[in-house]
Amino acid sequence: MLQRPVEPGQYASEDYRAALAARGVTVSMSRRGNCYDNAVVESFFSTLKRELIDRQPWSSRIGLTAALARYIDGWYNPFRRHSRLGYLSPVAFEHTRRQAA
Repeated sequence: MLQRPVEPGQYASEDYRAALAARGVTVSMSRRGNCYDNAVVESFFSTLKRELIDRQPWSSRIGLTAALARYIDGWYNPFRRHSRLGYLSPVAFEHTRRQAA
């Protein structure tokens, strides 16, 4: 069963922050209304939903988890080109960056 989504205000609650700290997670939150921190992640999740999740119904968490791993490790990171990276894939971008250093 999927967990209930966290309400936006709960991310700033003391209980939530304490749970993160107990697991060694560093909280990074900007001022209210500053969208730039999440822009990259929001773009990724939008692409993920459009290219994978919304294309078919998922009958199990196991099937979706396996499909996510294949999508990220088998397509998104090695081959999918990104405009922000000069239309290179992340793997090609890192390779080019290492060679230039």
